[in-house]
Amino acid sequence: MYVYFANHPIYSKFDIYKPVFYNYIGGNMDIKQRQILHIDVNNAFLSWTAIDRLANGEKLDIRNIEAVIGGDETKRSGIVLAKSMKAKRKGVCTGETLYQARLKCPNLQVFKGEYKNYRKHSNDLYKILLEYTDKIERYSIDECFLDMTDYLGNDTLINKAYEIKDRIKNELGFTVNVGVAHNKLLAKMASDFTKPDKVHTLFEEEIPSKMWTLPVSELFMLGRKTLPKLYNMRIRTIGDIAKQDRDLMIKKFGKHGLMMWEYSNGIDNSEVHYQKEKPKGIGNSVTLPMDIGSKEKLEEVLLTLTEQVTYRLRKYNMCANVVNVQLRTKDFKDSSHQKKLLYATSNTKEIYRVAKELLNEMYKKGTFIRLVGVRVDNLVDKDEVQLSLFNDESNKKQEKLDEVVDKLKDKYGYTSITRARKTSF
Repeated sequence: MYVYFANHPIYSKFDIYKPVFYNYIGGNMDIKQRQILHIDVNNAFLSWTAIDRLANGEKLDIRNIEAVIGGDETKRSGIVLAKSMKAKRKGVCTGETLYQARLKCPNLQVFKGEYKNYRKHSNDLYKILLEYTDKIERYSIDECFLDMTDYLGNDTLINKAYEIKDRIKNELGFTVNVGVAHNKLLAKMASDFTKPDKVHTLFEEEIPSKMWTLPVSELFMLGRKTLPKLYNMRIRTIGDIAKQDRDLMIKKFGKHGLMMWEYSNGIDNSEVHYQKEKPKGIGNSVTLPMDIGSKEKLEEVLLTLTEQVTYRLRKYNMCANVVNVQLRTKDFKDSSHQKKLLYATSNTKEIYRVAKELLNEMYKKGTFIRLVGVRVDNLVDKDEVQLSLFNDESNKKQEKLDEVVDKLKDKYGYTSITRARKTSF
């Protein structure tokens, strides 16, 4: 069986621990501080075109030359859609005409965009992100917001950011910037810091040093027509707006003035808008901070991943028919085994038992593992699951226990209660 305990020293049978994770910004006090990531593909169209060309046998990586993705050069309306770093250093800007770009960069090479392929690369990115959270807002074809608040387990937001960045680079072949913050605005601003292939934080205490020193034009959602008016007020930096009187900004610019003042002070309460659709499969994987050569340690990692996967499974009120375990060695050799369950379930204990079986089948003593993954597939709605002879009273009790633990996690935070591993079942 499992042992559960509250993850806090102040705990008694009379009063279950109530955590105090408050985020006080702009007069709003939230019980749970949000954990937000913003993923932004570096030079998306150009990077994706480069990947496709290389896959088709081309030797030249256009990311390493003065290149852009643009429209038809025979038309005056042809503009720069994406640029390489070398073209950027020559002053080429996204949105300008190809004619203007060539004046700055005479050796510029122009390549046509392939939007059908771009959608495929965007979907590949989305599939990886779904392994970390179900709350994903596809802000554009090459940008996503992730709400990681209930999906970190025992890990940290910054660790997840680096893990996601590295996985995208290694598995998909292109790079991203990741912004790490407690709201969407700050995560978006952070991802726009130095590029490419970077992770940047922008927490509340970092706003004065990292954001207020930026030119006012860098503030998110600030229109070009507003800039001259701000310059007339001797406002040159984001910090200059932040220090303005709030009511004065509203008087001069209306609702937009309030938004500018709030954004410059890091205030944003907007939610990550995601599609609430039933998944076909749910998975999670982790790149370990160090290679592990102990099966017992791998079982502990497996349990943590199984807990996260089954927690999400129950959130959708679904059950799984298949369990899959993936391992990657320190030499980057991948292997995976899967097994069909005797009956569809969302029971953490049962899914972990099968996951352990798969681990035992795959793991060879002395092998060092750098990545572990767990996935459940062939999902069905719980209401559609047929009663089974195998679904005995002990399993029903375990399901009730899972339900109680889920409610505690929802109320007090995912890490407020954890599951103690036992090596025998």
